[in-house]
Amino acid sequence: MGRLVSVSRWPVSLQVVDGLRPHLVLRPLHRRDQAAWETLRRDNAAYLSRWEPTPPDGVAPRTGYGGYLRALNRDARAGNIVPFVVEVDGDLAGQVHLFGVMRGSLLSGAAGYWVGQRFAGQGVATRALAALVDYALGPLGLHRVEVNVRPENEASLAVVAHLRLREEGVRERYLHIEGQWRDHRTFAITAEELAGQATIQRWRPPS
Repeated sequence: MGRLVSVSRWPVSLQVVDGLRPHLVLRPLHRRDQAAWETLRRDNAAYLSRWEPTPPDGVAPRTGYGGYLRALNRDARAGNIVPFVVEVDGDLAGQVHLFGVMRGSLLSGAAGYWVGQRFAGQGVATRALAALVDYALGPLGLHRVEVNVRPENEASLAVVAHLRLREEGVRERYLHIEGQWRDHRTFAITAEELAGQATIQRWRPPS
């Protein structure tokens, strides 16, 4: 259970073979995804607005889909991020990224994720995060992955609880969201804590 089919150099695609449904694939965002991605973002704008970072000066960058895609791939090839889209039974469902990848003595990154409202409550975000953690602490060669969650975000707190990530504390006024600097609870997992186990094996989904 929890086998991950992958390679370690961008672009990377992960097929999660964990015996669970629906079928889950993490892969790069492509040009052909533009219509589906823009529709998913538009349809879920209100649903996601409480949790997504905003520019403190209130001026959002005017970057179209093409510019966004080029920036993702540039940073991914440089090794700074790992930006996946989440595909559920062939449908674009959301994104899961590893940000701020650090090498040297730290070997760490921070994970973030979102799924569209119609995919919520199905274990999609939990399984996507588990696959990302396995990739980060396995083929990518990192030592630690952290996740920062707003205390009010019960759905995201459930994801880190399912995977039994260790809570490290509160980062006060950590990210700018909805016009204010918001506190976040920090959770983390290291390679030693996995001890060769697949991250998804830490979760017992409802039967």
